[in-house]
Amino acid sequence: MREAVDDFADHLSRVRNRSVHTVRAYVTDLVSLLDHAVRMGCAELPELDLAVVRSWLAKQRTMGAARTTMARRAAAARTFSAWAHRTGLLADDVAAPLASPRARRELPTVLRADQAAAMMEAARPADEWPDAVLLRDRLLLELLYGTGVRISEACGLDVTDVDQARRVVRVLGKGGRERSVPYGVPAQRALDAWLRDGRPALLAPGSGRALLLGARGGRLNPTTARRIVSGWAGAAGVPRVTPHGLRHSAATHLLEGGADLRAVQELLGHSSLASTQIYTHVSVERLRAAYRQAHPRA
Repeated sequence: MREAVDDFADHLSRVRNRSVHTVRAYVTDLVSLLDHAVRMGCAELPELDLAVVRSWLAKQRTMGAARTTMARRAAAARTFSAWAHRTGLLADDVAAPLASPRARRELPTVLRADQAAAMMEAARPADEWPDAVLLRDRLLLELLYGTGVRISEACGLDVTDVDQARRVVRVLGKGGRERSVPYGVPAQRALDAWLRDGRPALLAPGSGRALLLGARGGRLNPTTARRIVSGWAGAAGVPRVTPHGLRHSAATHLLEGGADLRAVQELLGHSSLASTQIYTHVSVERLRAAYRQAHPRA
């Protein structure tokens, strides 16, 4: 079974072009499933059947797994079953009839436009004392909110991915899909200051072409970037927000400003319009809140 797990991981990575995080999650789920199967008496992979898979999911549920986790584990089981059937490891696609629990779509945390602006201004360095780390932080915030890119996409940017003449960045998103995302004048100013006074100060032999650098000169990693965003939210006195919260805020403000849903989908790099539609719900909730607060007959 170990060989099947390794081959499945290789399939996800090389053929399906799934992210490292997705591969790790699916492999972890598969190992858990196969361990459960062995405990139920399945000595060989061909003995795996739908009853075993359902038993495994039921056990996960009784152990308190969240609906989103259950949905992912069911997806992992179906993906593995289909692959194993195609490669001849299973006589039937045993998990094909498996239904996934519908995950609740929580409305994302969204800053108001003035709160987002306060975050950007909090990270504004003094003109007479440009600090490299502060310049980096401001550019990070401007990119996350100004373009709506994911934190992994922002940290993965190279200097050559920025087209300053057209004010667009070339982003490599999920599934290896590439897209061009525009950015505004504030982000351009932050970029100019960073490239002029910030990046050269942090540049090190291992910096390569990375646009955003850590304190030691290496490529800024997402974990550090999340701490940066959280820290500046606190400094600005706005609600706690994550990098993904800035992405949510950017999408919501675009829609509230009249942007077309399809255009926002393209900017965010969503493969499905359904992923973008959640932001319309956020806007409706804001409209309801404003109505309840302002209308005398609310």
